Amino acid sequence: MARIRYAKTLAQVAKAAEGNPEFLQSRVRSIRVVYETDAGIAAAVLPKPLEPAARPEVGVTFSHVAMQIRPDFTFEIGSTVFGVRARYEGVEGLYPLTMPMTAEAAVVAGRETYGEPKKLAEIKFTREGDDVSAQVTRHGMTYLSVRGRLAGALPPREFTEHAYCFKALPSCEKGRAFDGDPLLVRLEWHHTHDVVAKVDGELVLGDSMVDPVSDVPIRRLIRMEYEEGTTRSGGKVLRSVPGEWLLPFLHQRFDDISGDGVDV
Repeated sequence: MARIRYAKTLAQVAKAAEGNPEFLQSRVRSIRVVYETDAGIAAAVLPKPLEPAARPEVGVTFSHVAMQIRPDFTFEIGSTVFGVRARYEGVEGLYPLTMPMTAEAAVVAGRETYGEPKKLAEIKFTREGDDVSAQVTRHGMTYLSVRGRLAGALPPREFTEHAYCFKALPSCEKGRAFDGDPLLVRLEWHHTHDVVAKVDGELVLGDSMVDPVSDVPIRRLIRMEYEEGTTRSGGKVLRSVPGEWLLPFLHQRFDDISGDGVDV
């Protein structure tokens, strides 16, 4: 009897879902940066129905993530989140503009499950003593980098962080943008950090044609921290939205080389 691994029984599917990396607890080391940008720019990158947060802040988190898939297998990836603070129905969260990852499995699962704007990238995350650094490179361009030194311990912490994404199916038919209305998703990242420290350092936004993070400039560095701990992810669909609300922003999750944009 042959075994065909392109198909499973429903029981096997249910068992596999228990080990889905998107929902497993992960051990994470991160450098977390928050900076202030221009209010007009922060508002211009948000699709409706998202609204600007109370302050025009950008969050950038560089991470090394280790997920224990099985007792004998740990899945390790580099991960970065770059997003603008937003709110929906009074709940503030991050709206990720880009989420580079080092592994195809993380890109595919995050895009299909939550609508996260993930892309494959090379990510280097390093800690040597009190010195920490991270860099993100795509197409030969290092467009996000941070470097600093630990500058004093902070108390352990536990908190839930929200983020907003849009699940969308671009249409295969000419003349149509989507196969159905996009869905607004609210993510929940539950963090428990047993190691937290201030970092004295610098965040650099490089100019990349396909990852234009430099269009969201740093006006004031608010905080930079190093953290170690665990993270659990989850999310839920909040509502559908008209396709025309998302369409002017959809290109940002692909490598758009047109250079087109809006004036702010």
